[in-house]
Formats: sequence, C-alpha cells, structure tokens
Amino acid sequence: MVTFRNNNNIRRNNFRRNDRNYKSNTDRPKYGSSFSKNENFQRKSPGRNNHNASKLIEKYSNLAREALSTGDKILSENYFQHADHFTRILNDQDAQRKLNSTNNDLTKSQQNISEAGKNQNDIDEKKAITQIK
Repeated sequence: MVTFRNNNNIRRNNFRRNDRNYKSNTDRPKYGSSFSKNENFQRKSPGRNNHNASKLIEKYSNLAREALSTGDKILSENYFQHADHFTRILNDQDAQRKLNSTNNDLTKSQQNISEAGKNQNDIDEKKAITQIK
C-alpha cells in the first residue's frame, strides 16, 4: 500500500508566511545580537554571591552545628568548609579595603603636599612682586 504525504499544510504555512512578512525561527539569528553590541550590559562576576559574606558564615556555621547535633559528621564538615570559604572571602575583602584606604590616604597626603607647595610658590611670587615695586 502506498501512502501519500499531505503537503497541504506546508504549502499553506509558506503562503501565510510570505503574505504576513514575519520571520520564522529559521530566519532569525540563533543568539540575539543585542547583548553582544550593548556596551552598558555588565555581567556580575561569576562565582560571586549576592548575600553578605558575614551572614553566609553565620548561616553555614549554624547548619554545621545542626548537622553535627543530628550525628551527620560528613554534612557538618561540608558546611564548615563553606563557612571557612566565606571567612576567607571576608578576610580578603577587609584586606582590600585596608589597602584601598591606605592608598587613598597616601594620595590625599600627596595632594596636600603639592597644594602646600603651590601655596608657598604663590606666596613667594607675591613677595617678589612687592619687592620689585
């Protein structure tokens, strides 16, 4: 027995597509180009959590204590490792803040020194002008 395919639906869809002037999925690019061309689009750093590190340390420490009280040593060790990880992140953030604050203090002191030097030069110029007169 020979079966015939029903091509009516395909023909009808092609006719409608040409009539309405819209793009099918095959006509569109697979990945939207708007993200690659948008300079204002900023992706968050991968691996960064939006929560506060100190809150996460407290959360995982509490979970570890709870798991230890139920007798699950492996799960408690896992939670303690998570808490240790966020402790290291918090320490790195504190060290970076201290470094930035010392850099800011150095630049401010350098600016103050240069401003003081400029003020002294202005005073010296005014003295020279008054002596010439």
